[in-house]
Amino acid sequence: MEPNEHIKCLIIGSGPAGYTAAIYAARADLKPVMYQGMQPGGQLMDTTDVDNFPGYPEGVHGPRMMEDLKNQALRFETDIRSGWATRVDFTGPKHLVEFDNGKHVVSADAVIIATGASAKWLGLPSETRLREAGGGVSACAVCDGFFFRGQEVAIVGAGDTAAEEASYLAKLCKKVYMVVRSDKMRASKAMQHRVESMPNIEILWNTETLEVIGDQVVEGARFRNNQTGAEQVIPITGFFVAIGHKPNTDVFSPWIEMDEMGYIKGVPGSARTNVEGVFVSGDAADKVYRQAITAAGTGCMAALDAERYLAAKGIH
Repeated sequence: MEPNEHIKCLIIGSGPAGYTAAIYAARADLKPVMYQGMQPGGQLMDTTDVDNFPGYPEGVHGPRMMEDLKNQALRFETDIRSGWATRVDFTGPKHLVEFDNGKHVVSADAVIIATGASAKWLGLPSETRLREAGGGVSACAVCDGFFFRGQEVAIVGAGDTAAEEASYLAKLCKKVYMVVRSDKMRASKAMQHRVESMPNIEILWNTETLEVIGDQVVEGARFRNNQTGAEQVIPITGFFVAIGHKPNTDVFSPWIEMDEMGYIKGVPGSARTNVEGVFVSGDAADKVYRQAITAAGTGCMAALDAERYLAAKGIH
């Protein structure tokens, strides 16, 4: 790849991690250039109300919060561009990144990866429609469970995350239906015991979701037992999907070390990766917390690590 341009600090991806990295990098005079990626603003663009990010006492809409972060990055003269990374070459001291299938190639002294992760969904038209309308379909119980206090909800999934989120919802909600496709969970025994011990969690075994019911907001869901074929409609006001996330990191393989799920392995206690001068922040490396505030914190770490790296290399 032949670069069209050289950049001191390149940030790939937006969202809380990318914008925070940009704010810190710009204030350190690294003159960062950010490419926003396939979903400018990241997963929070799909979130209606954010009540747990410090500094917003009345809560804030996800897109509004991302606009605030973007404007703060622009205030410090971050060069924010549309486009997504389609190929990288991290063999040399100058890191090469191609955008938009070859439309533009840059070389960079330091690269901050902030490409995030994408929630996996069931793919039902009703699920998509109500999710986009902000009508009660969510992939994050910790983020949105508060809005369903005292109500009846359903959560789809059978792994540790689903069990943990079902337990979290059970502390807030009157009733939680846990929808499991087979006759057993993938969750650890300890997590299964926790779920089974909570009286307001009802596990629907061998069950698949056919439709999320509701015009503007969730009013119920139609399920089918895949053993008997019997269908039932259960009135609920919240529908949570906990079938996993996929980190948006494919483009960095095989250069960057990752786990079996594709999450980037950082050097513990830092934002460094196995490639010198390449740093990671946000949900591209975080499969545990996946919160806006933790993503922002690692964005700060990545920018500070990049600043120290460039200073040690004598790059000004």
